[in-house]
Amino acid sequence: MNEKAKITWQNILGYVKERINPQSFTTWFSSSQGVELKDDVLLVEFPNNFFIDWIEEHYYNILEEAVNSLNGNKLRLAFKAQRQQADRPLRKKKRFIIAQDSSKLQERFSFENFVVGKNNEFAHAAALAVAEAPGQAYNPLFLYGGVGLGKTHLMQAIGNFVRHQYQNLNVYYTQAENIMTELIEAIQKNQQMAFKKKYRTKDILLIDDIQFLYGKERLQEEIFHTFNYLYIQGKQIVITSDRPPKEIPTLEERLTSRFQGGLVVDLQPPDLETRIAILQKKAEQDNVRIPNNVAYYIASRVKSNIRELEGCLTRLLAMASLSGQEISEQLAEEVLKELLGYSGRITKDMILNGVIDEFGFSENELKGKKRTQKLALARQTSMYLIRTLMNLSFAEIGQFFGGKDHTTVIHAIEKIENLKKTDLEYRQKLERIINRING
Repeated sequence: MNEKAKITWQNILGYVKERINPQSFTTWFSSSQGVELKDDVLLVEFPNNFFIDWIEEHYYNILEEAVNSLNGNKLRLAFKAQRQQADRPLRKKKRFIIAQDSSKLQERFSFENFVVGKNNEFAHAAALAVAEAPGQAYNPLFLYGGVGLGKTHLMQAIGNFVRHQYQNLNVYYTQAENIMTELIEAIQKNQQMAFKKKYRTKDILLIDDIQFLYGKERLQEEIFHTFNYLYIQGKQIVITSDRPPKEIPTLEERLTSRFQGGLVVDLQPPDLETRIAILQKKAEQDNVRIPNNVAYYIASRVKSNIRELEGCLTRLLAMASLSGQEISEQLAEEVLKELLGYSGRITKDMILNGVIDEFGFSENELKGKKRTQKLALARQTSMYLIRTLMNLSFAEIGQFFGGKDHTTVIHAIEKIENLKKTDLEYRQKLERIINRING
């Protein structure tokens, strides 16, 4: 093995590891290795083609970021399988990480592979109407809902549909957090006009996770003027958020009014039948047949998060592929045990007990009004875990903690999200609590 190739790949993995959850990193990257570095092409080996397909489809962006960050875009990646799978037809895909098209869209998000159920049929219909008549049907289209319910899928499906049907239109997808980073850089380099031009020359602007505008007045100002400019020009704007416009704290009234001036649609957690259909559709895309009892087993235990649902299936397919085992309910049980740690129902009390064990406070203190720095953090951690593990509404969580206002809960969740990104010690603490909750 080329030692330089091995070190280069380890550096790239170090970048990736900091930006995805530990379970995903272990599943998809721990068995990979850099084997050869020649002519600025790094050859990386994965266990089989199933892994390569998944890496290219789901981690393309982050690998591109890693290469650009560490090597200044002078390096290309090539993947090879340690062993081939003769029983599974391979998809024709690129084997090199190259520059993406300027839209920043991912081809895997389409209307064709979006599973429609009662929980999302209105949102799907609205998104399709916007894609078929951009700037005319609903403008702006504001999609909101909990984590992993398909908001980004629908948004990017609009972009991909428009790109294929109206090739003369300029489509651009980004996250609100990225806009903030670009704005700061533009101010530092005195390039505000270039920043404005970038966003005001789009025909379809897709902004993900707009709740990131919380507390950022300068960014809100820029978004407002960009929104107005595009709207007057008849350009289409699509926005996603984890909550409706009026529940985003500190959002300027004029911006809230603009968002609500179009169509605001929510996505709810899918019912059991829809969850089973999602699993079967996902397995079909990967050229694998999943038995009905296995689909039912997974769908009956993962109830609120489509991303988590697909994650369980993906882990199951990966384990079956690596071990050569048949996809069965017994294997699914092992996967769920490892991924979720607990195959039963998580309750608020279980979460509270996990936090109490870690921080040392009592239930009365967590639900009470006393505020010390450490107690406030424990309380905010409890609110965050109840929201992410149980998908309860902000109002329900506030009621559970002694009738606190929903904006208090929103602030708590925002704080923990930011702390997870910046504080390794806290992130480890949070993982310990989740492990306790999962038994």
